[in-house]
Amino acid sequence: MSSINYDLKKIKAFLFDVDGVLSSDWIPLSGSGDPSRTVNIKDGYALQLAVKLGFQAGIITGACSENIRLRYERLGVQHIYLCSGVKIRDYDDFLRKTGLNDEQVAYAGDDIPDYEVMKRVGLSVAPASAASEIKAIARHVSPLCGGEGIAREIIEQTLKAQGLWMASEEAFGW
Repeated sequence: MSSINYDLKKIKAFLFDVDGVLSSDWIPLSGSGDPSRTVNIKDGYALQLAVKLGFQAGIITGACSENIRLRYERLGVQHIYLCSGVKIRDYDDFLRKTGLNDEQVAYAGDDIPDYEVMKRVGLSVAPASAASEIKAIARHVSPLCGGEGIAREIIEQTLKAQGLWMASEEAFGW
């Protein structure tokens, strides 16, 4: 049984912010001032599996790092929006490109730039470490903080609800 209060059978797409969601909300800086991010390997596994199973997956982030693009392209993520100044515009572009509607989309965000998107999507998810304004509008507040497996939590519960978790040979490889 899912801890997420939403009809997960409706979900056809997963979208994520990066900093504070797929990575921790604290980011070490290199000597040149460039941020270095961590990633959760279980998030990566779940993302690539969702893509293999036919789900749309995307990243909408204000970060402007090609390392982010490389990481998520290698996992098969089809929609990557870097340097997103106004995330709702990129979300609308995503909907146009995929033909999906709001109720078919799960989005996880943690801060004010995610607010407009989270108000629109069917399933809005906030990590435990999210800003209070974001937790107030999230349909599901995860017990996990950013970087601790938010994508895995959402994807795994969705795939289980749809009878797709560990249901084919795609589940047992990268």
